[in-house]
Amino acid sequence: MGAAAPAALSTGVMSPQDAARIAAENGLQPIGVRPSLRGYLRALRQRRQFTHVLASSKAYAENQGTYLGQLWSILTPTMNALVYVMIFGLLLKTNRGVENVIGFIVVGVFVYRLFDEGVNTAGRSIPTNGNLVRALQFPRVVLPTAGIFSKYLGQLPSMLVMLAFVLLSRFVPRNVPVPVSWRWLLLPVAILLLLGFTLGVGYVFARICAGVPDLLNFFPFVFRILMYASGVIFPINHYVHNAALERVLEYQPVALYLDLARQSVLHEPSIPLMWSKWLLALAWSVGVLLVGFVFFWRAEARYGRE
Repeated sequence: MGAAAPAALSTGVMSPQDAARIAAENGLQPIGVRPSLRGYLRALRQRRQFTHVLASSKAYAENQGTYLGQLWSILTPTMNALVYVMIFGLLLKTNRGVENVIGFIVVGVFVYRLFDEGVNTAGRSIPTNGNLVRALQFPRVVLPTAGIFSKYLGQLPSMLVMLAFVLLSRFVPRNVPVPVSWRWLLLPVAILLLLGFTLGVGYVFARICAGVPDLLNFFPFVFRILMYASGVIFPINHYVHNAALERVLEYQPVALYLDLARQSVLHEPSIPLMWSKWLLALAWSVGVLLVGFVFFWRAEARYGRE
């Protein structure tokens, strides 16, 4: 442990300076003190295996104890999409300006679910893991990160179901061209950009809800409003007639990522492929991720003690 340690042990006295130096040499950190941002990133990288195991175990345990098990990760978004398609697409016919209304709704519902459930899980990550936070020393950002990754991992099979719905949408209610082209390869890129944005927003919600858990009760209302404001089930520009408001809603991040997913797989004439939106989505993803991470890190010393 160093030359000072034996001398200190022989006299039974250790100076605070020696204790601090020995602790630092052995990788020990004081409790209740926020680490430096560089040290925090290093600790997070060192515990990447822990994050991976935690995320995969959460994804696997999501529907354990039910008869259908992991099938619910596919059945739930599928039933949601079918309900919205029947109500808004077939009965109310809210397909103004959209040729493939079924594909439009299905992609919106499946992709929005990734963001919705990811942020909800991140917001609950500190309050629901209080015992773990108080018992072990690790970067607390692992918890919202693992929670969001678990949702994305659990929903990967549902993306295949979404694509199957898109292919079948050409037959209902009329023949609509749904070509499979190179643009389908852009869908993973759109999901990856959405993941970065979800992580950033999740970190912000995780810190806020760690201090005020009551805010979790408002989540269903907030995300229901956001769903309608993001054009999940109907095109924004055909229902908002104020030009400034329409522009804001169209380019707000969640609506933007839904647009990217639809650009990738629908080949909808009203949703052309626009590279400028992809660059803007990249800026949102990276910017919000960095801001959210720093915002969460700044309260690191308070988690589990508030």
